[in-house]
Amino acid sequence: MIQQNQTDVPPPDVILMQMLFGAQMQRSVCLASRLGIPDLLATQSQTAEELADKTGMNAPSLYRLLRTLASIGVFSETADRKFELTPISSLLRSDVSNSVRDFAVMMGEDWIWQAWGELPYSVETGGVAHEKVQGMGSFEFFQKNEESGKVFNAAMTNFTRAIIPAVIEGYDFSGVNRLVDIAGGHGLLLAGILKANPHLQGVLFDLPFVIEGAGEMLQKEDVSDRVELASGDFFESVPAGADAYMMKHIIHDWDDESSIKILQNIRSAMNEKGKVLIIEMVVPEGSEPHPSKALDILMLVMEGGKERTKDEYRKLLDATGFKMTRIIPTKSPYSLIEGEPL
Repeated sequence: MIQQNQTDVPPPDVILMQMLFGAQMQRSVCLASRLGIPDLLATQSQTAEELADKTGMNAPSLYRLLRTLASIGVFSETADRKFELTPISSLLRSDVSNSVRDFAVMMGEDWIWQAWGELPYSVETGGVAHEKVQGMGSFEFFQKNEESGKVFNAAMTNFTRAIIPAVIEGYDFSGVNRLVDIAGGHGLLLAGILKANPHLQGVLFDLPFVIEGAGEMLQKEDVSDRVELASGDFFESVPAGADAYMMKHIIHDWDDESSIKILQNIRSAMNEKGKVLIIEMVVPEGSEPHPSKALDILMLVMEGGKERTKDEYRKLLDATGFKMTRIIPTKSPYSLIEGEPL
């Protein structure tokens, strides 16, 4: 094993200062993404003046922004003061398959930053900072603020598109005939699974206003003839009679009481030999770094939900008539948590 030289590790004061300036760096990345700088640099390097002319920004100020981002590897600055893409900023292009551009844009939105400003409230009371700021839950907020809702949905599409290959590779759907995607949005993940498994029939279930917009996506993915559209509220009921129910990024939105209600409704609706598949990050124990731990704090301030450990998922399933059969890691930060009826 190669031992890392202690001199290669930044001293604690440097690490701490990087952390304290982290918010500044995040917002700078988000702004560059929203301005479309990575797309503008996709084919050639450009100066800040050229980029300012195309984005309507102040050239000296834009240069300072890009210079800062170049110092942490987001962009690269050449000797003639032009900027180029790096492997990091290439991920912020809108036209690449593994793009995180829309997620970066969302993370710079004012409504997220306003919620972060109330982090002390959430830590002190356990309350939802977003609700304190906006006077309503996030999903109601997105319904009432159409542009914010579009930003959120685009960010979630980024997440979904990135993990589709990992889910398809990680789980064997050959024994499933009818798959219900609970709160599946416009059906991107369901479409990917159906295309990889020609025998499958799908049911896309979400709120009525979401399902109304799903047809275009399903037609584009050429699976509309294999998908039944169903709308409703998963706190009341879900489509009955399927042998597998899938949820991605759903259970983490809710506290334990609400999550139990969702899982109980799924348990009541499924076949006796059915399965539930929860697609979420699983929080590792101890100090091990993992993106689930940062996402957990975002859920604290935005939703009142949380990321969970293996034992916490087992307890949820035990409380709702399921047994946890396995947790399947994927080639992504996400895992497939499988449960079967007791």
